[in-house]
Amino acid sequence: MTRHDLRHRGEATLRTVFGSAAQQAGLANLLTEAAYGGIWTRPELSVQDRLICSIAALGVGPRLKALRRHIGAGLDHGLTAEAIREILVQAGLYAGFSAAEETLELAGEMFAARGIQFPADPPEDASLEELDRRGAALMASLHGSRATQGYASPDNPVTGLLYPAAIRYGYGEIWSRPGLEIRQRALVAVACFTALRLPDQVAKFGQSALNIGLTKAQVLEAIIQTAPLTGFPPALNALGAISAAFTA
Repeated sequence: MTRHDLRHRGEATLRTVFGSAAQQAGLANLLTEAAYGGIWTRPELSVQDRLICSIAALGVGPRLKALRRHIGAGLDHGLTAEAIREILVQAGLYAGFSAAEETLELAGEMFAARGIQFPADPPEDASLEELDRRGAALMASLHGSRATQGYASPDNPVTGLLYPAAIRYGYGEIWSRPGLEIRQRALVAVACFTALRLPDQVAKFGQSALNIGLTKAQVLEAIIQTAPLTGFPPALNALGAISAAFTA
């Protein structure tokens, strides 16, 4: 494989994903060669899964120009408006709902431009007690013994000031909403935590992703997919953390 081969492959991938091989002046062939020729063409994740990871990573920034492009590509490659909404809502759980306010507004503009109705919010008819039960059950099934370790420890009086709300609204509400399969939500989590430079959370959710149908190779690719979008150093730190976790 030569650099010319990578560039040619990257240009083909750009046309497939975005409909054009055009790119920002000044980057030369860095995107074509390294990102689209070298990363996007790796076989472990589908184009749709790579777009899920990309939208998630860009959504926590938020990096609205690049996000606009990837939302458009997501719609072109089979992601529903509901799925894109859910990626951005889940990203807001990790980056702050202020980020979701911006990204959801952008998504709404793009849906409207394509004549797509913004999807209605899912019903919120569960009681607080039901949310707590549902959240605790989902968290336990996802994380197993790690569900009560570290800041998640139920007997920690400091983190206990906040973490019950994270269980209630993170797992009980957001992770339980329709629109994304649970394996897709795991991809969102891994990509978001990598972009946010939170390797401990990457390690936790990367291990848990194996419990719900993802392979180790797919977890690694979810991390790698973020590198051209939100930086190689955070992706390398995340790979280091997940490597240690998988080894352990």
